[in-house]
Amino acid sequence: MPELPEVEVVRRGLAAGIAGRQIARVEVLHPRPVRRHLLGADDFATQLQGRTFTEPCRRGKYLWLPFADGDALLAHLGMSGQFRLDAAEAAIAPNTRVLFTFGDGDPQLRFVDQRMFGGLSVSPDGAELPAEVAHIGRDPFDPQFDLGAAVAKLRTKRTGVKRALLDQQLVSGIGNIYADEALWRARLHYARATDSLPRAAAAALITAAAAVMREALAEGGTSFDSLYVNVNGSSGYFNRSLAVYGREGHPCPRCGTPIRREAFMNRSSYRCPRCQRVPRHARL
Repeated sequence: MPELPEVEVVRRGLAAGIAGRQIARVEVLHPRPVRRHLLGADDFATQLQGRTFTEPCRRGKYLWLPFADGDALLAHLGMSGQFRLDAAEAAIAPNTRVLFTFGDGDPQLRFVDQRMFGGLSVSPDGAELPAEVAHIGRDPFDPQFDLGAAVAKLRTKRTGVKRALLDQQLVSGIGNIYADEALWRARLHYARATDSLPRAAAAALITAAAAVMREALAEGGTSFDSLYVNVNGSSGYFNRSLAVYGREGHPCPRCGTPIRREAFMNRSSYRCPRCQRVPRHARL
């Protein structure tokens, strides 16, 4: 699933391409991506016709496209959801699921989703903050993010530190990639108990996560394949700068020890076994 930097890249691309534009027509090419709209695909298309997008918004990994009337289009990108801005005469890419045509002409907005785990839904009165996203914690890019409060919450949990980083109600936007990178920067093993972390170490970890995500954003995010691209189809290049994630067997950039991949929560964790030693009191 795209993490904060990748979703922010998409949000910025949409802001430049759809803000202030009125929808003339919506075509749902496959009903699954609008499955959360209980009245069906035809009603979804009818409801959106004539509405005008304002500035797209994001909290953590969650994206929504507000309308001028106060409602919003909530977008779940899932594992492979993409927004593309293309000319109407351009060939429709495989796995295109929903087409938005605007009254002012090109470009069209296209929702593409190969695996169809993502989707679109209307959030009534959701322009400022959809009810579906209200429980999500603020992310480190949010002007109202409170580092001290996040540190206090993290240290009161009784779990492993990586599990805490992946808790979107604690600090949003951090997924598997940037959790591993932040833990490497902070020299912490993923199973270190959160309630054993000194306040300074917890603050340094969250600060490291924010820093690595800012660096990733500057390079367009992290793309390992064609499932994540910007609205213009371009890939991100931060995968070239990753220290540990996806680099099993490669030397640690800090000490040269081969990076290790280990099973974690039905996925993988990457760490340097020398820089990130197994703690005595680990919480898996």
